[in-house]
Amino acid sequence: MFDFMRDFFLNFGTIGLLAWTVIKILAITLPVIVSVAFYVLAERKVIGWMHVRHGPQFVGRIFGIGWIQAFADVFKMLFKELIVPTNASPFLYKLAPLLALAPALAAWAVIPFDDAVVLADVNAGLLVLLALTSMGVYGIILAGWASNSKYAILGALRSAAQVISYEIAMGFALVGVLVAAGTMNLSGIVNAQAGDNGFFEFFFFPLFPLFVIYFISGVAETNRAPFDVAEGESEIVAGFHVEYSGSAFAIFFLAEYANMILVSFLAALLFLGGWLSPFQGWGIPLLSANGWWWLFAKAGFFAFAFLWFRASFPRYRYDQIMRLGWKVFIPITIAWIFFTAVAAYFNWFVLGA
Repeated sequence: MFDFMRDFFLNFGTIGLLAWTVIKILAITLPVIVSVAFYVLAERKVIGWMHVRHGPQFVGRIFGIGWIQAFADVFKMLFKELIVPTNASPFLYKLAPLLALAPALAAWAVIPFDDAVVLADVNAGLLVLLALTSMGVYGIILAGWASNSKYAILGALRSAAQVISYEIAMGFALVGVLVAAGTMNLSGIVNAQAGDNGFFEFFFFPLFPLFVIYFISGVAETNRAPFDVAEGESEIVAGFHVEYSGSAFAIFFLAEYANMILVSFLAALLFLGGWLSPFQGWGIPLLSANGWWWLFAKAGFFAFAFLWFRASFPRYRYDQIMRLGWKVFIPITIAWIFFTAVAAYFNWFVLGA
């Protein structure tokens, strides 16, 4: 069916190619936006259960869960007035949410959902991801500066320092994956984890320290608890988006949760074999079959971990966050990159095979 639709549109030349590309973009972007809405609902329910209380349960109540609550919140924010502060820079104030959202959605273009199911199967996919995800901080910095508010600029400065610090650790962790797989293509990285030994082929085992550092850095990159000092409500009211309301605040919200889902998918692709079955090569009926459902199951677990962290850990102090990034994560990643390179050179374990 997929090949038939592609061939149908390509028969119309350039216009058909453009139409087919737009359809693929919408086929990725719209589910991501809908997933954010349900992810917010899941967060409120999961944290409620962890706190021994009820989350949303009345708006669109089915099985005791308010399924429509997230969409009701979205419509409420979209129809609320966008109030621009008197002393703010109007153009930059309105541009900042778009700068935060655009990289969060554009990064999905290089994410493979199954073998050969990807919008842009570029050879330097890992490099593209690093470039796009690092641009999101510009929207945060611009929002803090353009708001002309002391709380907003404090949150923006915190976020800038935090993202820069953990971007280095995350980049070094991905260098280890690059050395192990021998390619920057995301589909190639997943295929490098294929074999007959099931989940023992995954990079999760030989690169475990890099996996831990990558995922914790991903939590810090998305400004999520316990690294949410950029929007620490008890310290600086709401951080960089304290002066935002209505649709602009909704865009910041969408960008943050889209990035959380993106980090979850990347953790599954880079370290847990993506769409590869944990039982590959074992000959178990159904369980040994590879497919997109494995990728979504693995990403779902990591997405749940974001919610678990928020309910379990108190917020780090700012100096603790900086010390963890610079004095702990970066030295460990550098040492493990060296170990990975030596192990790959001497073929001590199967890497990039």
